[in-house]
Formats: sequence, C-alpha cells, structure tokens
Amino acid sequence: MEIKEIAELTGGKLFGGNDGIEILRVGALDTARENEISFVEKAETFQITDASCLLVPENFDAKLPCSYIEVKAPKLAFAKLAEVLHQTAKKSGVHPTAQIHESAVIGQGVYVGAFVGIGANSVIGDGTQVFDGVKIADRVNIGADCWIYPNAVLYENISIGDRVKLHAGTVIGADGFGFVRDGEHGYVKFPQIGTVTIEDDVEIGANSCVDRGSLGATRIGTGTKIDNQVQIAHNVQIGKRVIIAAQTGISGSTVIEDDCVIGGQVGIGDHATVKSGAVIGSQAGVLPRKIVRAGVWLGTPVQPLDEYKRQNAHVKGIVRLKEEIKELKKRVEGVARKQK
Repeated sequence: MEIKEIAELTGGKLFGGNDGIEILRVGALDTARENEISFVEKAETFQITDASCLLVPENFDAKLPCSYIEVKAPKLAFAKLAEVLHQTAKKSGVHPTAQIHESAVIGQGVYVGAFVGIGANSVIGDGTQVFDGVKIADRVNIGADCWIYPNAVLYENISIGDRVKLHAGTVIGADGFGFVRDGEHGYVKFPQIGTVTIEDDVEIGANSCVDRGSLGATRIGTGTKIDNQVQIAHNVQIGKRVIIAAQTGISGSTVIEDDCVIGGQVGIGDHATVKSGAVIGSQAGVLPRKIVRAGVWLGTPVQPLDEYKRQNAHVKGIVRLKEEIKELKKRVEGVARKQK
C-alpha cells in the first residue's frame, strides 16, 4: 500500500513527500526499516527510526527523517492499518479427515481443517475458518467470517455471531458448576440445559471457558474481548465492548454492563453487578451480590481507588507505628522505675 493510500485510509494529512513509497509492513519505532510504518504518540517520545513513514499526532512539532501522516489517534490508526497490511489469508475447502454430519449446513468459502467434527443441524456461516481438531456439537450456529482455532470445543445448542474469534483450546457451552445438597447423599446436579449466545466481533483467548446457562442463556455482548484462561460461569451477562484480562473468574449470574475493564486474576462472586464504566484492577476480589459502580476499583474486598490508597498507606505505616509504640513503652517503663 502506498503512503498516499495510507493517508486516505486513516483520514490523515501527509507531510514530507515520497507519497508513492510502498509500505509492506508495520513495525516498532526502534526496529522498523525501509518499507515499514510505525507510530509516535507524543513528540517527546520520538526516537530515531529507519521507518519509511510514521503516524503522528496532529500539529506534531518535531523534525522527522521520513514522511509522516498526522492523525487524531496514532496508535488507533496504526492498529487499524495493521489489520489491513497483515491480514491472514483465508483458506477454503474441507479436509478429507473432517467428519461433517449430513444435516449440517456449510456456507460459501468455509475452511474445515483436519479431524474437525461438525454435528447434526449445525450451521457454519460464509467465510468462516474452522481449524484442525475443532469439535462442533449438534445445533451450533456459527456466523460469517469467524475464526475457530485448533482444538476449540463448541457444545450443543449455542450461537456464535459474525467475525468472532475463538482461540485454541477455548470451550464454549460446558456445564455450569451448579449442585444442590442432598444431605448425607452428597450433591445433585442442578440442570445445565441452557445456552450460550456470543454476539458479533467478540474475541476469546486460548483455553478460556464460557459455561452454558443453567436454564437460560450465558451472553457475551458485541465487541467484547476476553483474554486467555478466563472462566465465565453459567448465566453470566456481559455487555458490549468489555475487556477482561487473563485468569479472571466470573461466578454465576453476574452482570457486567457495557464498556467495563476487568484486570487480570480478578475474582467476581455470584450475582454481582459491575456497572457500565467500571474499571477493576488486577487481583481484586468482588464479593457476591456486590454492586461495583463506575470508577476505578482495587483490592479485596474491592473498594474505590481513593479508599484503597488510604488503606494501603495505613498498612504501610504499621511498622513505623510499632517502632514508635516500642519506644514509648521504654520511656513509660523508665518513668515508672524512677518513681519507685
């Protein structure tokens, strides 16, 4: 793609001439080479580069050794451009070792890899890529242009929207963890006969698990991005454009509203509610039925950032306070000895 075409694609303003140079790849600022493009978020962070072009903020005030394009948000423009320059080539066709039930419906331009299994009455939308070892049970509906990476498992009676990515080892629709105590006889499993609905443009990382609803649906909203090794329990409702980092566990019937950010290793108890705009820091713990409102939250049990800072400051002061008490105790004992 020529530099002038990139300027048009990003809606930016081109400076420095050489608008016909071909850009083949994106690269980091310190390692980019000829025919590569990088980005600078702030003038003070600029460093010498061999890139052929840079994406920079508007009204950028620095001398650059190459052509540059001024845009409103350089990092965002860079990410969008990378999607264009580094598109993974799609395949089509069905590997001879794949087993597809005769009632399954396979769309146009679909790829089905080696040892894939697709169950009865399942539907695979146009352009979807299903890689080696994926298991798709009965009555699974997968939309168009999805990427289902190796060894993912999709249980029966679930629905996947368009442009969804499920990375290797992901499990969608496993039974939720629900049991009823039966006295000395142990536990009886509560029905896990609901479904999972994953809306458009969702991405779920490797080895994550989304359990089916017990009687209703577990739902993940449009544009939500979930990291590796995340556990989402039955009946959880996740809104749109939510970010969830690795090793987070979300208990049953929790509601996470739109535009929330959940850090790594967060634990959320059952029936909790995370309101739109909340940011929960890494390793925080949300108690069952807790309502977490908009703002930044940290700690266990989770608390607003200002409260967490105050509490942390008090904890750090305990050692100093202990030494002061020891010194005060010595003085009191000295006074007592003098009075005897």
